[in-house]
Amino acid sequence: METDFEPEFSNDCELIATVIAFIRDNAVWEPTLDEVAARVDLNPGELQRKFTAWVGVGPERFLELLTVQHNKALLDQAADASESAPDLGRAGSGRRHDRFVTMQAVTPDQYRGLGSGLRIDYGFHSSPFGPMLLALTDNGICELAFGDYMLEAEVEDMDRRWPGAQIFEEPERTEPIADRLFHPDRHAQDNDETGYRLFVKGTDFQLNIWRALLRISAGSLISYKQLAHLTGNPEAVRATASAVGANPVSYLIPCHRVLRASGELGGYHWGVERKQAMIAWDSARVETRV
Repeated sequence: METDFEPEFSNDCELIATVIAFIRDNAVWEPTLDEVAARVDLNPGELQRKFTAWVGVGPERFLELLTVQHNKALLDQAADASESAPDLGRAGSGRRHDRFVTMQAVTPDQYRGLGSGLRIDYGFHSSPFGPMLLALTDNGICELAFGDYMLEAEVEDMDRRWPGAQIFEEPERTEPIADRLFHPDRHAQDNDETGYRLFVKGTDFQLNIWRALLRISAGSLISYKQLAHLTGNPEAVRATASAVGANPVSYLIPCHRVLRASGELGGYHWGVERKQAMIAWDSARVETRV
């Protein structure tokens, strides 16, 4: 386990991201609260307080949620529930996600025009899962990506996906939404009817899959095979997985909640370690209703 580290955090969000990454990357060693606290130069009590305020559980409980066994148990629950409920969203204990995330697709003319006449503003921000790219249109969020060294490349990809759009770096416009996504003091806002509006471009098949992802509750998981079945494409498991991977608005369209039937993570564009951290984050929030 690495020990040489000089922590520098501009805000608590960066602190939480570092702690989550450390726990995730060293899960096989099962670091203690004292070891995690030493990593970020905090006393254990202070770390416990800050981490619980953000995540809903302490670092040691979060470690327990970062396991294949935990994933498999959630998949088994979904399999049992889907036998009686065709909509997986009704199976989860935290069914609020689809009510507060609404998705609008581009019009056929906008699709053909590759975003002609559209303005996109984007910014880079901190998140519990590392640096985050958030991009907005007047119609809603069109991109949400995570990474450490690849987000500049993601801007270039966004330009290729929307070649007809005008794209500007305007972090002051995206900051209010970025700040509300994960900050514990903003969670209460998820209980009103404002929610998040998404504006996406995709094929009819992809849109069908993404709408289904919105019905997967926090704290629930589903396999690619189950998702293909529930969206009316039982023989199209690979195509379903490809559509999941093409999701342009990570986390809010929760593609991280789709796993292999074995409980293994499968792929994730932003890294499977980040995917596992998001699953554990979901479970922690449902466990304590943060």
